Amino acid sequence: MKTQIQIAVLLILAGAAFAYGLGMGEFHYYPYEPLKTYYLQFAFNEYDRTGDVYAQTNVSRLISIASEADVNSKRDALINYIWSGRGFPYNRMPDIVEAGITDRRYSSMKNLKSIDRLTVSMDYGINSISYIFRPEKSNGRLLIYHHGHVDGFDRGKGSIQFFLDKGYTVIAFSMPLLGMNSQPVVDTGFGKIKMTKHEYLPFLETGEFSPIRLFVEPVAAALNYELKLNKYGTVSMAGFSGGGWTTVIYSAIDERISGSYPVAGSLPIYLRVNARKGDWGDYEQTTPALYSIASYPELYVLGSYGEGRNQLQIFNKYDPCCFGGTRSRLYEKEVINTLAEIGRGSFMVSVDETARAHTITKSALALIDADIEGTAT
Repeated sequence: MKTQIQIAVLLILAGAAFAYGLGMGEFHYYPYEPLKTYYLQFAFNEYDRTGDVYAQTNVSRLISIASEADVNSKRDALINYIWSGRGFPYNRMPDIVEAGITDRRYSSMKNLKSIDRLTVSMDYGINSISYIFRPEKSNGRLLIYHHGHVDGFDRGKGSIQFFLDKGYTVIAFSMPLLGMNSQPVVDTGFGKIKMTKHEYLPFLETGEFSPIRLFVEPVAAALNYELKLNKYGTVSMAGFSGGGWTTVIYSAIDERISGSYPVAGSLPIYLRVNARKGDWGDYEQTTPALYSIASYPELYVLGSYGEGRNQLQIFNKYDPCCFGGTRSRLYEKEVINTLAEIGRGSFMVSVDETARAHTITKSALALIDADIEGTAT
């Protein structure tokens, strides 16, 4: 009898373990990400491998910029594409401004004086809601924080708090259709679609409207508003994951961003091919219409070029989601050389080896702050 009970218990435990294993694989329960990271790291050495196909690309041929005139031409072409010939929206303001709001999610934050909520309404009923976190004790610097594809910027509360602790005024954004932002039902001409994924956005593109505008116009409107109210010693932009991609695009088109800090945010198209699924990214990361105007290496040049401007890209070497490894080293030198030839601006890649997840680490945040303060080495 005792033996039968023991067998029954073992079968139950084995069944439970099997069921949890299936669920971990399907729904990524803990410890899916750590196991995946170590599997890739040690079984295949995925994170250090660059691959023969990557080495076949001559990065210098992806950069057709040799002068300030080339920089301006590329930037103008991007702006023309995004805003369909209407020019950069320097006069665009938020449609709704709510000053001094209360949001219990942030009631325990330190050095927080007040929160303003900005709403920018755009085409097809798609909007963007951002928060301005104003510090009690300010260091006179403005930082734009842009979150990625996982929920809204509330998931980046730790990063926002880090910069508040340092005295930054922080404007926080979520990507279109995420967080508090709307998910309207749109008649696309292909039928009515509820806009829940960026993959649906190409169905909105016309000769008069580029969906890329949905990602960057809210940043422009909020920055226009805040710079009309206050003066800052520096205006910087940091973004994580998809927010890092937004940081790359926005800093390329708006010279008011002095320092840009994409974290686990992008790689050139050729470095995404034959890599993990997460590296390919959503529609906005790979649409030929955009990157035929400016390749990723050219975007990095545009975001770095100018007096007192720089871009510091941070990657998590052991990132199980996106852009892990050291592939970023394959284009770093060419971007630096291009900036040196033109004469102004700086660019650098930093590979963070402390993380085993798709995240923005404390060391990355500290590096960003140090770079803004001019003390990074």
